[in-house]
Amino acid sequence: MAVKIRLKRMGTKKSPFYRIVVADSRSPRDGRFIETVGTYNPVVDPAEVKINEEAALQWLKNGAQPSDTVRNLFSKQGIMEKYHNEKHGK
Repeated sequence: MAVKIRLKRMGTKKSPFYRIVVADSRSPRDGRFIETVGTYNPVVDPAEVKINEEAALQWLKNGAQPSDTVRNLFSKQGIMEKYHNEKHGK
């Protein structure tokens, strides 16, 4: 089973709010998911990002692939750097 970490769109028209979820890659964008890892609100200024770092790192270690947007959010939070350092034993 290919697992992805991606955004699930919530909120109303023209007022998006996203949950960062771990889901099977075959499931639809707003459909079934395994676990919620965080939230992302691009409407407020600056954009509000809340991520459960431990859960995100655990899923990355287990082989979950982040989408491009989630990878950027993780990079800004420093999660990708921690994952890289753990993976290469630094």
